[in-house]
Amino acid sequence: MTALTEFSRLESGGLWRASPDAQLRDVTVSFGNATLVISDSAARPLTHWSLPALQRLNAGERPALFTPDDDQTETLEISDDLMIDAMEKVRKTVKRRRSRPGRLRSFGLLAVVGGIALGGILWLPDALIREAQIVVPPVQRAEIGATLLGHIQRLTGQTCRSRLGTQALNKLYIRALGADAGGQVFVVPSGPDTAVYLPGGLIVMNRDLIEDTEDPAVVAGYIIAAAAQARVQDPLAALLDSAGLGTTFTLLTQGEIAPDTLRAYGETLFANPPPRAPDDVLLNLFDDAQLSSTPYAYAVDVTGETTLGLIEADPMQGAAPDVLLRDAEWISLQGICG
Repeated sequence: MTALTEFSRLESGGLWRASPDAQLRDVTVSFGNATLVISDSAARPLTHWSLPALQRLNAGERPALFTPDDDQTETLEISDDLMIDAMEKVRKTVKRRRSRPGRLRSFGLLAVVGGIALGGILWLPDALIREAQIVVPPVQRAEIGATLLGHIQRLTGQTCRSRLGTQALNKLYIRALGADAGGQVFVVPSGPDTAVYLPGGLIVMNRDLIEDTEDPAVVAGYIIAAAAQARVQDPLAALLDSAGLGTTFTLLTQGEIAPDTLRAYGETLFANPPPRAPDDVLLNLFDDAQLSSTPYAYAVDVTGETTLGLIEADPMQGAAPDVLLRDAEWISLQGICG
């Protein structure tokens, strides 16, 4: 939802209910890149909602009542007119984009017809996945990634967020991937021993990868390693390959993926994260970033035996290491989960 940059710093108060039986809680509501962040009074995130999934339960009434899914398990009550207008703009923008499938729907149908005519059943799935990679727009990739992030949080716990810690993390992200990389990195309380790249440029990282090192270069290395996953296989293609032909067909013809499919894939992805990218792919990204690959290599394998290629071919070998974060920034980042 990067098109809605005018709301990027918008915050308001609200009343959040985690379930129909739970008590209302006073919360702070703010916009992320593809999510709505709901935090408690100590600025600790309670949950992230996918912006494209927002639903209004009481159109035209004040205060406004929103929910993130069809189950209406969670609800959020907003009285601030500016925040209500912003959330409504998000909803209308997504609805408008979905109501004009245009090129996405047309290419999907053409791919189906062409596939039947040219390839047969073995060729068709790969052809449709390739077509989806071409025609699914960035805003929809971000929607898919944000929804996956929401499902992943059910397994890992809510994403960690603090003002100074998040600033330090974003600084490291830009240093690792460049100012034009787009996307965002999130820290969660648990998860696999690697960072995972989701559609839309969202990277999810276990807090242990930050807390178990004293070198910011290691965290930058995990961010680079996640980006390298996407170089090996488009994360959208990986999702569609796992979900099957029916999901790809539905995405191309209707522009959506079933919530149950995304939930199941989120569970699969974190139980079996993608393997580490080949050394040549990793080294190219470390070279582009002008960062040493050796700290990351030893973090992955303390003996260096399985990461010897990253150590011996380190693009920054012999160069003085950069100061990636100031001491205060590094302390803030290591304490991002409280």
